[in-house]
Amino acid sequence: MAIRGERGGTLRRNRTLVRTERGQAATPMIKKEKRKLTPWVVYSKIITFWAPGFLLAKLGKMPDPGMQQAWREKIALVSLIVLICGAVVYLTIFLPMTFCPQSVAKFQSNIFELGDKSGDGNVIGIKGKAYSTAQAKWQSKLDFTPIPGQDMTPYFSVPMPKSCTSSKLKNFRAAQFDVCKPNNGNNGCPLGDVDKAIKDNNFKAMDKRPIGYDWSDVKPGFFVINGHVLNLTPYLLTVNKSPSQDMLDEAIFAAANNSLVDASLLFQRTSSMKAAADCLIDRFLAGELAKDTPGCFAVNLFNYAALAVIGGIVLTRFFMAVIFQYFLSWQLVRRPPRSKVRPLSYNAAAPWNGKKPQTGGATANLGKGEDDELFTVMLVTCYSEGEDSIRGTCDSLCNTDFSDARKVLFIVADGIITGSGNDRSTPDICVDLIEQEESFKDPQPCSYLAVAAGAKQHNMAKVYCGYYRVGKRRTPALVVVKCGAPTEQEAPKPGNRGKRDSQMILMNFFSHVIFNDRMAPLDYDLFRKIHHLTNQTPDIFEIVLMVDADTKVYPDSLRLLVNCMHNDKLIMGLCGETKIANKRDSWVTAIQVFEYYISHHLSKAFESVFGGVTCLPGCFCMYRLKAPKDNGWVPILTKPEICQEYSQNVVETLHERNLLLLGEDRFLSTLMLRNFPARKMMFMPQAICKTVVPDEFKVLLSQRRRWINSTVHNLMELVLVRNLCGAFCLSMQFSIFLDLVGTVALPVAIVLTYILIVRACMTTYNSVSAYLPLAMLIMVLFLPAVLIFITTRKWIYVAWMFVYLLALPIWNLVLPTYAYWHFDDFSWGETRKVHGEGKDKGHGDEGGHFDASSVPMKRWEDYERKRLRSIKRKERKEIDDSSSYQLPLVDDSANAGLLKNSVEDSMYYESHPGYSFLDGSSSASVQESSNGTLGNNYRAPTSSSHHQQQQFQHQQQYEMQAYGQGQQGMQYSAYDDYGAQQPQQGPGGGMQYAAYDDYNQQMSQQQQQQQQSRQRPGGPRDYH
Repeated sequence: MAIRGERGGTLRRNRTLVRTERGQAATPMIKKEKRKLTPWVVYSKIITFWAPGFLLAKLGKMPDPGMQQAWREKIALVSLIVLICGAVVYLTIFLPMTFCPQSVAKFQSNIFELGDKSGDGNVIGIKGKAYSTAQAKWQSKLDFTPIPGQDMTPYFSVPMPKSCTSSKLKNFRAAQFDVCKPNNGNNGCPLGDVDKAIKDNNFKAMDKRPIGYDWSDVKPGFFVINGHVLNLTPYLLTVNKSPSQDMLDEAIFAAANNSLVDASLLFQRTSSMKAAADCLIDRFLAGELAKDTPGCFAVNLFNYAALAVIGGIVLTRFFMAVIFQYFLSWQLVRRPPRSKVRPLSYNAAAPWNGKKPQTGGATANLGKGEDDELFTVMLVTCYSEGEDSIRGTCDSLCNTDFSDARKVLFIVADGIITGSGNDRSTPDICVDLIEQEESFKDPQPCSYLAVAAGAKQHNMAKVYCGYYRVGKRRTPALVVVKCGAPTEQEAPKPGNRGKRDSQMILMNFFSHVIFNDRMAPLDYDLFRKIHHLTNQTPDIFEIVLMVDADTKVYPDSLRLLVNCMHNDKLIMGLCGETKIANKRDSWVTAIQVFEYYISHHLSKAFESVFGGVTCLPGCFCMYRLKAPKDNGWVPILTKPEICQEYSQNVVETLHERNLLLLGEDRFLSTLMLRNFPARKMMFMPQAICKTVVPDEFKVLLSQRRRWINSTVHNLMELVLVRNLCGAFCLSMQFSIFLDLVGTVALPVAIVLTYILIVRACMTTYNSVSAYLPLAMLIMVLFLPAVLIFITTRKWIYVAWMFVYLLALPIWNLVLPTYAYWHFDDFSWGETRKVHGEGKDKGHGDEGGHFDASSVPMKRWEDYERKRLRSIKRKERKEIDDSSSYQLPLVDDSANAGLLKNSVEDSMYYESHPGYSFLDGSSSASVQESSNGTLGNNYRAPTSSSHHQQQQFQHQQQYEMQAYGQGQQGMQYSAYDDYGAQQPQQGPGGGMQYAAYDDYNQQMSQQQQQQQQSRQRPGGPRDYH
């Protein structure tokens, strides 16, 4: 059926909002269809073959197969982490030891190169070692001046080494040939015995430094065996270059005559030749090859490449973070020009926008608000916080530089619980903060579909509405108290379903409103009360600011974040800087100060350049409910795919539980990036808040366990998103991959850091390459100090940095190791304690059967029709009680929209299947209606009295007359979509409506039926 709106356009009923143009939809992270045997499950069973199920059940106290599989997957994940850490350790420490042993590396770094004149130049080589002649007293005169490092061994008489006396060498001439003959080119051995000459001539050994030869220094008569440079010139001259018939001479002359510089292979053919090679090295050694071996060259190449990549990433992150801080962020937070301010958005096709709804109006005059202020919901999720924390958060939100007419405070109390140290329950604290509206002062609990498993999918909540007053500010406020279904009122924490469920109350509500989808009773109650407080229908809201109940925002934060949304329409999520409010309470809070600072100003600032902040912290973040696109609007946070996946209640695998049960904030950020890879998630350093962090180590340990495990599993999902911003090494995907590897390798990273520090203290710095590890260490540890000066100019953060560095073993070893071993722990632990509570087992693991009929889902117009009927029946009942049939004419012009009273009467019955409405119909009769309409199921009075039958008929006919008379002068009807027809011109010149053309006929067929009236039964136990 077509409807006609204010703009005169005609839209189909099912086209209430233009949905997002989709390419290929993102693959859901939580798949409904589970495969029993996946490669991951098989691997987990193989790696834990030594722990059969019965052993885990008896000794491990894990009787449930799901718990056993979670434990197996934990072991499998830990094994992969150990492999990655082992690979990092091998590449860092053992790779050089394998391909370039330490002796070779030290040897090369200690070489005195032939011809090196950097020193005094008074250096000669004897048997391959360097000797200083600066203080020499020459006993024999030489007719030449040796060049630095020249081999002087042929001028000495060298004793026959033991390696040349082997029986294998008795047939080799070169092994035992005397080279001290006059024809050896040196006129014999003029300097005498080598050991005596060194002592007599006062030659000083230079710390056993070898003489180094380049390949170009290997002249004829020299050749190389296994990196050793041999000088066989005296032997070749003595034998007059006439080889004998033995194998050794053939190899020597082949190397000398064919200019074969490296003759190593010639001496590897037989055991005799290998023994001959050792003999020649001991007799004719002139020095060492001053070039890296292939293994050392490959190791050095790998080290340089790794240092270049790591250094490039560190410097790139640093400079891009600085560029974002100084140039990009200020462009986004400035006040938007008028050209970027769009008209307010609302769903013109929705039935409540056929005419302006009427609720009786709010009691406060909130003003108009400025044009560049988007309608914003400020969500505060509460669990066990105290009154001071919750009041401080609400005060800071209401005191922001933002018109009260454009914001609503939305407080959710997660269950009837009393926080540890509190004298009142959290719902009592929250409700007492607001000035309640008299017309809604005693709300009834309304059902909704909760994020839980089993019977706990049915939950109920009360919605208190009013105003939050702070100073002269009066902000519209709603307090949603999750009080639980009637069956759980005796449970320890009735209504508690977790933070994700609290967020889903708001997300589902706005998703249903934007698409005019079927609503739960709680959604309809929220709709009415938001409209009552703001005089605006909820579809006009565009932004949600999510804040934890222990966070205080700065006055300009909300305005700055909304400015960013105006200035860049591709931004879908934002966060500001979170500072620590209790930084000096204990050493535990002190070590967190710099960690919070660097995670924002370096990590998130760098990610903001790509528009891909991987985690918007739940304590202070902002999302778009919908975003402008072309000439229309598209859902963002309210996108059905996001709501559906974020509200998954059946999580079975270890991966799914770590995603959904431990880190809601990071999981939501991951969902947004996966579903909208072309949009942006940003960090704005100008928007600031302060939050309270754990001040005890056990609480910090529990918090970081959740955060680290959630980070690992979310990065595993994000690294598979291929269409994020950037390319190759400068891409968001590559950055996420490095973050993932760096996170799982944290335990070995701190060990390697200390090893690097020790090596830096022990290294002899005689080359540029020796300084590279030290430079990298200084850059990684102290470059953030430069960032502090550039961004804040507060030198106190340098002091906090040194506190953080002292605590590095805790951050990089203790916390990650504890977290990885507790991959199968899905509780919140010590983070939020409740009075009298034991160990928390997390949400979503409850049993029982869920009855879908307990949460009726109907469209807004169906709820409205039911509520209007309830009002009229109450009026008729009052008339019956007074036995008066002179009904006053009812001006029903407001019936096209919302009415003010009696929502509790209808909502209670709709929340309880099986209870009869005032017309005799039950909630089950309208549950899950396919066409979105409610059939007229009136019944006749129960009495058989003819007088009562006439009375009932008279009431029904008179009601229809009053309805028609009440529509004089009206242009449109809000019931265009659910039964009321288009306006027709009446004879009197005014507009009249045939609202119930078929109604009288239907009523006449039901006249003979008896009316059944039941007193409203008692509702669920009040939460007080």
